[in-house]
Amino acid sequence: MIETIRQGLEEDGFKVSISKLCQWFEMPRRTVYYKSVKAKPKVQARFAEPIKAMINKEPSFGYRTVAALLGFNKNTVQRIFQLRGWQVKKRPIGFRPRVQALPSVATAPNQRWATDMCRVWAGRDGWTVLALVIDCHTRELLGWHLSRSGKAKTAEAALEQALIARYGTLGRVTAPFLLRSDNGLVFTSRGYTRLVRSYGLRQEFITPHCREQNGMVERVIRTLKEQCVHRHRFEILQNASRVIADWIGFYNNQRPHQALRMKTPAETFRFEVYCQ
Repeated sequence: MIETIRQGLEEDGFKVSISKLCQWFEMPRRTVYYKSVKAKPKVQARFAEPIKAMINKEPSFGYRTVAALLGFNKNTVQRIFQLRGWQVKKRPIGFRPRVQALPSVATAPNQRWATDMCRVWAGRDGWTVLALVIDCHTRELLGWHLSRSGKAKTAEAALEQALIARYGTLGRVTAPFLLRSDNGLVFTSRGYTRLVRSYGLRQEFITPHCREQNGMVERVIRTLKEQCVHRHRFEILQNASRVIADWIGFYNNQRPHQALRMKTPAETFRFEVYCQ
């Protein structure tokens, strides 16, 4: 600051010494003359190269996910992200009021599932509808179905796939649990509600226009779109189904989850079953 003031005064025709300026501003001269001798931080290639290769392949991965997949210390990975400028800056969103309602969480597997639907562009087949079912405790994507129709049959197929994945067969569950969804026409239709009851599940609807109450599955949909759907140009529905199936397999069995203490959903379920 002192040097900037001195140069400005000199340009205006006033020559003032640094000593005099320090005296005016009551600042020690050593503060002005000090020059840092600290070396520029170095990044070791054995860390930077595999990290760079991973984020080139999966740009949406954060430092925690990269650290878990590579087996590196997360603080080291975060520091390299900062030094190399690879860390994505989040846009400030300000205050977001939340409704007072029960969150879509569970303390054990098969205590609460959540379901929702979203649209996926499938090239020549146009807009398709993807239905998902997730276990709110393990975050495991148990069932999904992609079709050209956004009718109840799509959601029913996803639910039945989830039941088969978790129980190995279709039929009434041994212990009834909650299935959370929004108030859409699909989830409130007679056919869907009848199917849910036939399997021994109880439906749980969120407050209208409060999607955050179904935040668990909403967040999974966002992750799926960012890390899979938006990164591919699907040609037809079959192409989209194949790619989405591969990603869901990766999500359940390989991708570490921060909310699960960097374990995968499949690992979390196996641990919970073992503890029981």
